[in-house]
Amino acid sequence: MESNKFSLEGKKILITGASSGIGKQTAIEASKLGAELVLTGRDEKRLDETLSLCKKGNHKLIIADLLVHEQLKNVVSEISKLDGIVHSAGAVEYMPCKFINEKNVYEMMDVNYKTAVLITSYLLRKKKLNNMASIVFISSIASVLPAFGGSLYSSAKAALEGFSRALSVEIAAKKMRSNCLLPTLVETDLLDKARKVVSAHGINQYETQLPLGFGEPEDVANTAIFLLSDEAKWITGQSIKMGVIAF
Repeated sequence: MESNKFSLEGKKILITGASSGIGKQTAIEASKLGAELVLTGRDEKRLDETLSLCKKGNHKLIIADLLVHEQLKNVVSEISKLDGIVHSAGAVEYMPCKFINEKNVYEMMDVNYKTAVLITSYLLRKKKLNNMASIVFISSIASVLPAFGGSLYSSAKAALEGFSRALSVEIAAKKMRSNCLLPTLVETDLLDKARKVVSAHGINQYETQLPLGFGEPEDVANTAIFLLSDEAKWITGQSIKMGVIAF
C-alpha cells in the first residue's frame, strides 16, 4: 500500500490556539497523519476536548495564556525539538478608526502579532527547531481586503505577514520555511462573533462575494498540513490567499 505523500510521521508539531477553530482542526488532521503534537491554549477543558478528538499518540498539552510573558516563556522551556509550528492563536475586534485608543492597539497587536513573533524567536534562540522545520502563520484575507471597523485586525495580520517573509530569508540556510495562510471567513467562533456585530444581510452579502462561499476549518487545516509536510519543501515566504479569486 502506497504511503501518504503528506505524512507527518516522525514530526513533532506545536500548534498554538489549539482549543478551538482552525488550530483545533489542524491538530485533529495532523494527528491522523502521524504527527506528535504539542498543543497550547488557555482553556484546559476545550484543549482536553481537542486532544480527545485526535488520533492517539505521544501528544502533550500545555495550558498557557501566551499574552502572559512568563507563561509564553514556559511553553518554550517545556518543548524539545520541533519539526513544525502552526501559529493559530488570535482574536478579532471591530472598531471604527475614530474610536481607537492606545489600549485597543496593544491588545490587537499583542494577541495577533507579538505572541507569534516572540514564541518563534525564543524557539530559534534556544535552537529548538530542527533543520527543514516548517512554520505556518494563520493570517487573514483582512490584511489585504479589510472590512469596516477592522483596521487594527488588518494591521496586525499584515505585520505578521511581513515578519514571516523576513523570517523566511533568515532561516533558509537551514532549509526551514515560513509561510502564511490568508483565509476569508471560516465557520469558527470568529465568524459567530462577526454575526453578532454585523447584520444577517451584511453577512449574506459578503458570502455572495466569495465564489466558493465560507470555508470550513478543515479547508485551512489541510493547507497547513501540506505546508508542514516535506511535499512543500520548496515553498517559503508566501502568503497564500484562500477562498477568493486571485487578485
